[in-house]
Amino acid sequence: MLSGIVLVDKAPGWTSHDVVAKCRGLLRERKIGHGGTLDPMATGLLVLFVGSATKLVSRLPGEKTYTASLRFGLETDTYDAEGRTVREYDRIPSAEELKAVLPRYTGDLLQIPPMVSAIKINGKKLYELARKGVEVERPPRPVTVSEFTWIGERDGEHTVEIVCSAGTYVRSLIHDIGHELGSGAVMTALRRIRSGPFRVEDAVPVEEVTPERVLPVDRGQWIVDSWGTEGGDCRG
Repeated sequence: MLSGIVLVDKAPGWTSHDVVAKCRGLLRERKIGHGGTLDPMATGLLVLFVGSATKLVSRLPGEKTYTASLRFGLETDTYDAEGRTVREYDRIPSAEELKAVLPRYTGDLLQIPPMVSAIKINGKKLYELARKGVEVERPPRPVTVSEFTWIGERDGEHTVEIVCSAGTYVRSLIHDIGHELGSGAVMTALRRIRSGPFRVEDAVPVEEVTPERVLPVDRGQWIVDSWGTEGGDCRG
């Protein structure tokens, strides 16, 4: 039976479940799990655990790194550019204003999940309720943002890099920043570039997944176990 870890660079439009289903066929292995969901609009690293390596899922360090793009001037019901516009603003903050507020969104935070998340309230997934136009109260959840860095600006869109704990919603951070700056803000792109010790540079598109791309269980376990030791922090 095939066992190990596969690093996939997810394309936009695919759900994490789509990737898992495709790899089940490509690898002819039913037992496959992943180390953290990516929304369909998001791209980047999806860590898959194949066969007996699924026992390592719970041991994958939760810290992740993302690059995200944002645009000021509007708010949507999904907090991203694909949602329905609920408000537009004339005010467009400068890069200096954005950089000035980022430290306030680092550290240990309480974050209200967006309605488009897969979190369940009273047995119902939030995104299923959102599709019906229903909005419910969501209790805040503790998350940690270790680093929040402005990378640059182009054509009115800002790029930021976020190092954060599992369960952090980048779109919610962007929404809250836009609210604070009085301009609204939406996420226009999201890419996961690191998950625990694994980096997207070592990943392949799902179409290129083959048995030869499966990292053996012992090698995968060594990478997970060495995170934070022996130079295991691969974030660079």
